Amino acid sequence: MATPLGPWAPCPKAAVARALLLGWVLVQVAGAVGASDVVVAYNLTWKSTNFKTILEWEPKPINHVYTVQISPRLGNWKNKCFYTTNTECDITDEIVKNVRETYLARVFSQPADAAGSAGEPQFTNSPEFTPYLDTNLGQPTIQSFEQAGTKLNVTVKDARTLVRVNGSFLSLREVFGKDLNYTLYYWRASSTGKKKATTNTNEFSIDVDKGENYCFQVQAVILSRRANQKSPESPIECHSREKGVFREVFFIVGALVFVVFIVVILSLSLYKCRKARAGRGRKESAPLTAA
Repeated sequence: MATPLGPWAPCPKAAVARALLLGWVLVQVAGAVGASDVVVAYNLTWKSTNFKTILEWEPKPINHVYTVQISPRLGNWKNKCFYTTNTECDITDEIVKNVRETYLARVFSQPADAAGSAGEPQFTNSPEFTPYLDTNLGQPTIQSFEQAGTKLNVTVKDARTLVRVNGSFLSLREVFGKDLNYTLYYWRASSTGKKKATTNTNEFSIDVDKGENYCFQVQAVILSRRANQKSPESPIECHSREKGVFREVFFIVGALVFVVFIVVILSLSLYKCRKARAGRGRKESAPLTAA
């Protein structure tokens, strides 16, 4: 019997195979076209100073959004910055929970119109980040000078961090303890030759020449680190013994002027009171005149 050739005739096996192959190719092409609309994040970089920590990446999104996840090395992933069009995410509140922990972040990319849809989006991992070792030290400042003879005491002001214990923000010294050192550079204002002193406290006591003015810079240092050991140097602060003496004399004279002013005001007030009482007394003792 001849093989039927109408529309209901069975397809040869080769034709079926070719149709299946063509369908598979079309599916892959369609998937590739859809995937090409999403750009995977790259150049993930940690920006951190005194534990204020932001993760940055590229590129600026066009038709997609980002979601960030962060996790301790042996912990669980936590979502941050959901479906954002930014290329940075502040994760300070996570890393300050344990600044000695090592963290890993990852940035997911997905189409903007598919946020919240099923399916695993593409992602890129960040480098590892250990806040205690990797956060940059901020620029310190000189708090005060106090001179007695040829001894000058210089006090460095500790910066506040975002590390919190029992509701209070800790200073840089409270976080690093004796690991935190300060280096003081100082020189006579009339010279360019610098001297250096180092301490693991916030106080310096240095010898100065009588009658000379000095300028100072201070720098925070953590010697136990392999990298990011030093902060930027502080702004230059100059101290003049003559200015200090003048300031003290100014305050003393000002206080004396204030006291004299108060005494004069009180004396005038008492004089007016006495004069007023005397006037009333004369009126009361004068005889009445007939109308």
